Amino acid sequence: MLAFSLLLLATQVLGGHVVQRQQTCTVHPSGNFTDDSPAIVEAFSLCGQGGRIEFLNQTYWIEKVMNTTGLNDAVIDLRGTLLASAWSAANISYWLNNSLPLGFQNQSSAWFLGGNNILFDGHGYGTFNGNGQIWYDFTKGVSNLAGRPHALTIWNTHNSTFTGIRFVQSQMWTMTISASSHVDMLDIFVSSTSNDSQSTINTDGADTLDSHHITFRRWEVRNGDDSIAMKRNSSDILIEDSVFYIGTGVAIGSTGQFPGEYEVIERVLTRNCSFIGTRFLGYIKTWTGVQQGFPPNGGGGGTGAWTNSTFTNITTQVAEITQCTSFSGAVGQCDTSTMQISNITWSGLQGSLLTSSVASLQCSGAAPCQDLRILDSDFTFATNTTAGTYSCHAVASTEGFTC
Repeated sequence: MLAFSLLLLATQVLGGHVVQRQQTCTVHPSGNFTDDSPAIVEAFSLCGQGGRIEFLNQTYWIEKVMNTTGLNDAVIDLRGTLLASAWSAANISYWLNNSLPLGFQNQSSAWFLGGNNILFDGHGYGTFNGNGQIWYDFTKGVSNLAGRPHALTIWNTHNSTFTGIRFVQSQMWTMTISASSHVDMLDIFVSSTSNDSQSTINTDGADTLDSHHITFRRWEVRNGDDSIAMKRNSSDILIEDSVFYIGTGVAIGSTGQFPGEYEVIERVLTRNCSFIGTRFLGYIKTWTGVQQGFPPNGGGGGTGAWTNSTFTNITTQVAEITQCTSFSGAVGQCDTSTMQISNITWSGLQGSLLTSSVASLQCSGAAPCQDLRILDSDFTFATNTTAGTYSCHAVASTEGFTC
């Protein structure tokens, strides 16, 4: 039997099992609603260094958190559906108490995945199903519930590509890209919508955190919060050739939430995108310069800068800047933020607006916005007006429009 040198290895674990042939590990699901997460973690342990992890075109039942970081030169081949359990109060209790912390606000995740030179291919139909309706009904619109997990955290990942993946009914944020660089996110589909009156707040399509040189190309996002958001210390971000529906659009921030911390967001380029039914296109939000309450739903008092960024060739809703963010119920202090917003361009904008408002730019008196440009816009207005209006506060210099 030694001549049969394919190194065929079947590792039986709770639920599914792994079949290993040399450096390829195929995860076989239990098929009976038994937890498959141990088999998945085992496959990454066996084949995560220079190997290949394959998921069949079947459904995998996920009942536990997964941490598969430290991968190298790995190919992940997802042809099936990863279905997160949350059918009962016991399941919800597990996730609330065991989801993996990000070290930012009180955010946490169901799966940490990361490493170097990863190719994660969903072939256009490989799916993460977060069973989100259970969470939308459970939270009843409460923002940033501690322990409510993100579907996926791409952690400490470099020189990698994620392509052709579908995310439906995400539990909270669909994904966070954290402490990562040179990651391409291509042909991604996100849909997190409620089938009743409960809110889909916090169902961001993607968030970047402490990450650089990240590309989002050919995305389709339909959700109830930020389509894509750049948070603390994100730079060289490209968003292109994408369509965003019904959420709040591309968000810069929020920043300045943590007293005494300096944060920078710079060189964000959004181009050739459509925003359909979204509240905004480029939504820039900073916390007030005075702390009001505590994170995750309160805070403020941080500082930093957002600069050198462009939105171009956009079919769009309105643009907005606010330096007055506070989710804890506190109001006022809108002129206290010292986050410096400068050198921001919106160009090649076109679309139909319900009102005459093209932009609402509420900057901080403590650090007025510098060098804001809105160029080459072409809008029609439902109000039958022919000229757009621009609402400004503490905007020091503009080009292409008049406040």
